[in-house]
Amino acid sequence: MLELRCEAVRWVDDDPFPGIIEVRFIDAAGQPWSLIDKWPIFVKLDELTPESDYPVEVTVACVIQGDADATAGDGVVTISTSPHGVTTPGGREEFTVRWDQLIR
Repeated sequence: MLELRCEAVRWVDDDPFPGIIEVRFIDAAGQPWSLIDKWPIFVKLDELTPESDYPVEVTVACVIQGDADATAGDGVVTISTSPHGVTTPGGREEFTVRWDQLIR
């Protein structure tokens, strides 16, 4: 599974357990986006807390939407953050990002 590079920028709330963080990234067009969910969705090894020193580099699981080969020439791809149900506060889960923002 692919992962999108992001930054955890703040602790949002302790409820529900184990705590909620806000994560941000910038899409291929320069538009900033926020994702808010439980911290373990974004972090694999370290634990984040309200006292963590933000921003912290994190990732979010994603899948390629459509034909990746068709977009490979322009260096961008459309992804979905749906594998773990992560969306923006407005419910968006599809984004166009640069290939170099992804970890394969």
